Amino acid sequence: MEENPTRRPAAGQTRRRGAALEEAILQAAVDELTASGYAGLTMDKVAARAGTNKNAIYRRWPNRLALGIAAYRQLTTTVPLPDTGSLRGDVLELLRQANRLWSSPLGAILRELFAAAGGTSELLAQLQDQSGDAAAAPWLTILGRAVARGEADPETLHPRVATVAVVLLRNEFVVRGVPTAPDDVLVEIVDEVYLPLVRRRGPTPRRPAK
Repeated sequence: MEENPTRRPAAGQTRRRGAALEEAILQAAVDELTASGYAGLTMDKVAARAGTNKNAIYRRWPNRLALGIAAYRQLTTTVPLPDTGSLRGDVLELLRQANRLWSSPLGAILRELFAAAGGTSELLAQLQDQSGDAAAAPWLTILGRAVARGEADPETLHPRVATVAVVLLRNEFVVRGVPTAPDDVLVEIVDEVYLPLVRRRGPTPRRPAK
């Protein structure tokens, strides 16, 4: 059994297994992460809050960092995509949304997780949500709109290109260790890097025949 064998279910309750137990553990981890940050997150506390034992946790998450990342991703929510009618407006608003998130208490947890992950590439990939298309999806959407309006080159519709702006903003937090990025930095990222990178350049001139 995955529940603590010394813990008896309350009257009218049944032992949780499988998905139900996993959900309880993850919610307990979310609650601990919110209350104490990553520094205060322990397997013992999560097990006690979830009403199970540590073995049940380790079967699903091999260590505290993996559990912390899963809990953080559970905390983050999808925000509506901006639709300002221009690529510049959309990119700037998406960056401002990210800046507000990373400057919030959730952002402090994110920085703790990045520091704890260190050079562990597999966990960093999970933390950055690069294991799938979720991170690039909003950027590809707004860039696709810009292509349809003729503002951007169709060849720039690639995840690495689409997410350049948010990667540069993340650099401000992770590498520079700033608590928040000034708005003029966001404007600079958009105007000096992102727009020149993706803007429609028109057809490539033909070289004269030799």
